Amino acid sequence: MGTIAVHEFMTLDGVIDAPLWTQNYSFDPKMGEAIGGIVGPAKAILLGRRTYQEFAPAWSSRTAADDPGAPFFNETPKYVVTSTLQSGDWNNSNILGPYSADAIADFKRTIDGGIYVSGSGTLVRAMLADQLVDELHLFVYPLTQGTGPRLFADGIALRLALDQAESYDNGVLHLCYKPASG
Repeated sequence: MGTIAVHEFMTLDGVIDAPLWTQNYSFDPKMGEAIGGIVGPAKAILLGRRTYQEFAPAWSSRTAADDPGAPFFNETPKYVVTSTLQSGDWNNSNILGPYSADAIADFKRTIDGGIYVSGSGTLVRAMLADQLVDELHLFVYPLTQGTGPRLFADGIALRLALDQAESYDNGVLHLCYKPASG
């Protein structure tokens, strides 16, 4: 059975929109190692429609020489949760259909290994509410935006357990949470 590992870049006030603000911070090589540890066991990528449509043109033309993550994004099977797309033109793309907790749980049962999710705020919020996320990796940047889409929507109450924490020289924190037991 697959396990869902979510990776989000976010601000201190929880904003997760297109993280252009990350460009103001150097990318610590240790962050790359941490992200590599998240994607390493992944056998599938799960994305919401908007993130898929942003990632496809950004990643499909990149090579390993451009970015060491390019082979992962371009070669790994991608599954898109969408009620509007009928097909995907990015290599190894599959349409799962509209969001349903049962459909995601069934999907998890078909994957033997990790399932990587990046961005995809609407999808992630729904999966968190339905307790389908096994690991939540937050890369928290030391700034606030004041406005913008936030990871944790009003009305969603979660109990999480901190599994690991790491700080980087650029001021970013990597916090990994798992569902709290009990």
